[in-house]
Amino acid sequence: MTKPRIPSDRPDRARRATLRDVAQLSGVSEISVSRVMRDAPSVSERLRARVLAAANEVGYTPNRLAGALKTRSSNLVAVIVPSIGNGVFPEVLNGIESVLTHAGLQPVLGITQYDRTREVQVLRDMLAWSPMGVIMAGTDHEPAVARMIETHHVPVVEFMDIDRTPIHMSVGISNVAAAVAVADLLFQRGYRRPGYIGAWAERPDRSKARRLAFEARLVELGIPLVDKEIAQTPASAEVGAQTTEILLSRSPDIDVIFFANDDQALGALFHCQRTGRKVPQDVGLIGFNGIDIGLATPTILASVVTPRYQMGVETARLLLAAADDPESKQVVDLGFEIRLGESL
Repeated sequence: MTKPRIPSDRPDRARRATLRDVAQLSGVSEISVSRVMRDAPSVSERLRARVLAAANEVGYTPNRLAGALKTRSSNLVAVIVPSIGNGVFPEVLNGIESVLTHAGLQPVLGITQYDRTREVQVLRDMLAWSPMGVIMAGTDHEPAVARMIETHHVPVVEFMDIDRTPIHMSVGISNVAAAVAVADLLFQRGYRRPGYIGAWAERPDRSKARRLAFEARLVELGIPLVDKEIAQTPASAEVGAQTTEILLSRSPDIDVIFFANDDQALGALFHCQRTGRKVPQDVGLIGFNGIDIGLATPTILASVVTPRYQMGVETARLLLAAADDPESKQVVDLGFEIRLGESL
């Protein structure tokens, strides 16, 4: 993915975009821009959209510390994740925190709910406090994200996914490689009618990329995907049970299901136990992320195990090492393992 560039007629990338820059580009007064950025009442939606579009174009963020600090950054680190509602991101956050606090830095958390527009606003709000660096989940963002990072000259490390070109640095695994490995494993174990289940309307781009790579490899192996079910709601065990029931009712001859995450896979396991469907004799199940609860179920869940705590530690270390060189480029592949468990 090509990193967005600010054309030469926009503010100089060597300095931080100002209120005046936004006012000039949007064609309104600086007072109007200030009112929009402060979320003041009685601002029309038309004006708000116009100003925010201009702010996104130039990478503008307010400077909350302008009158309080002589330095250009604080001891804060902006950490932006899509959710903390499952066992994946808390482990990464623990790894990040263990390194940053030892270095005298304070992580500040922002949550986007897998909403790219919300992510832009969360990043803008956090950059207003002049953090020394930014940590973000994933590498798929709105163009405004890269523009804001560029104008601030702070290092950013993206974690979870290494299949796309990062803004600066990324730490994680190849979701494409993981999907291919799962397809190969299912073929080797004799499965010939695979299905797939996801959630969040596949808003995390890495989840969709993983599913597409899985489908492509299945075609190469001569066992194309039979059916898939993508929930529009957040992933959970309950959603996993519901989507499994829907998928198997529609395609009862599916002999194995690959899930976008372990939450849904565990829900499928409970659904099969409740309805008398034997795992793996009637249907095999494999999840993604390898959360610990999958080791405690009566049938141990097969899963792609990702090194989440290590991912957080390595992400924070990279950020600290790049503090003096925001333009450094690194991609760290931590790899993955496949836990066979008992559900395949």
